[in-house]
Amino acid sequence: MSTAKGKTASKASLPKRGTPDFQLLILTLLLVGFGLVMVFSASSSLTLASEKFSYDAFYFVKRQLVWAVLGSFVMFTVMNIHYSKFKKWYAPIFVITLVLLLFVATTERINGAKSWMNIGGLGIQPTELAKISIILYLSALITKKGERLRDLRTGYIPVMIIVGIVAGLIMMQPDLGSCLILVATSGLVIYAGGASMKHILGSISLLVLGVALVMGAKTAIDSLSPPTEKAAANQDYRQGRIEAFLDPESNSDGSGYNIMQSLIALGEGGTQGSGFGQSIQKLHYLPYPYTDFIFAIIGEELGFIGTSIFLLLYLYFIWRGILIALRCTDPFGTLVGIGVMGLIAIQAFINIGGVTNTIPLTGVTLPFISYGGSSLLVTMLCMGIMLSISRETNRPAKEEVVKSVTTVRQVRANSRAAGTRSR
Repeated sequence: MSTAKGKTASKASLPKRGTPDFQLLILTLLLVGFGLVMVFSASSSLTLASEKFSYDAFYFVKRQLVWAVLGSFVMFTVMNIHYSKFKKWYAPIFVITLVLLLFVATTERINGAKSWMNIGGLGIQPTELAKISIILYLSALITKKGERLRDLRTGYIPVMIIVGIVAGLIMMQPDLGSCLILVATSGLVIYAGGASMKHILGSISLLVLGVALVMGAKTAIDSLSPPTEKAAANQDYRQGRIEAFLDPESNSDGSGYNIMQSLIALGEGGTQGSGFGQSIQKLHYLPYPYTDFIFAIIGEELGFIGTSIFLLLYLYFIWRGILIALRCTDPFGTLVGIGVMGLIAIQAFINIGGVTNTIPLTGVTLPFISYGGSSLLVTMLCMGIMLSISRETNRPAKEEVVKSVTTVRQVRANSRAAGTRSR
């Protein structure tokens, strides 16, 4: 009996986890809901008039809703798993990711890239899983290395080799946008983990030099041996994107067409917007308005005021997540939190930057908003991890309050007892 009492007391003395961050949870659900609404607005007119989509105005939003429900289930499940478990699971998750990236290289090309694989009729992008896998792997590895990360040979180089392998597999598809996001997110985690700034700057210099050497060598080879028609088309396509960024009006019917239609949509929105569902550019002018260019539809329909409110909400969401990560006392939790919120912020910047012609267009989705099952599912998985971290950051403050209240009660009880004895 005494043993049972001891076990009960031991369990009672264990620290309880705090509640998830309510603001981050509500913001996540709001963004997902807004994304569903905008996917419907951006796609309904196209699908309603197309036999390919069975004349169904809800064709895309129904599929996105399935992913949103599945993602919500994953998010709430992961939220109740202690984030430290991923410190033990990062290796098998990473191995599975590598296998999927190798397998997708054997599939057929879709829109010029080998990025998709079909499982049960659903299109899956292993690249999306690679983003969270590299965050977990780097966070666990850096936490384990500690100060040794600042050592070039035993700390920094092994970490960069891992990043290089994953980035190389993604570039084989090829998927430049996702590769840039993964490399930038990895760099953020490595920097937050305490890597030497001179090593990071050295890596950037080597990357720029490597790209310059490859481009120079390719130019020299092409001058000696003209490329095939297919290779020349791919080269012209990449060059066209750079030219479209520098001067989209110079070839508004060719390489600059997409960005010009996007800028027209943003300009048509004006201050107050054309109204929900009233976009003109989504009617076969702007390609894929429900994926890569959904921000342009937001700008056209909601105008400058609506777009500003959306961006402020997005910024507050990212700030809230970073704050939770910085409050975590566990280095692994902090690095994972910074990596997750950095991933969302970097991908949003690349999408919005490309749509507004702030940076060259690369074709990536806007997290939570664009149509895309794999992207939404993995992003909500990431938010499940963030909410799990928030439960840990809320625990110490909650326990401190309980402890303080208990102490006050004990003081009052002792005072009453002392007063009774004196009488």
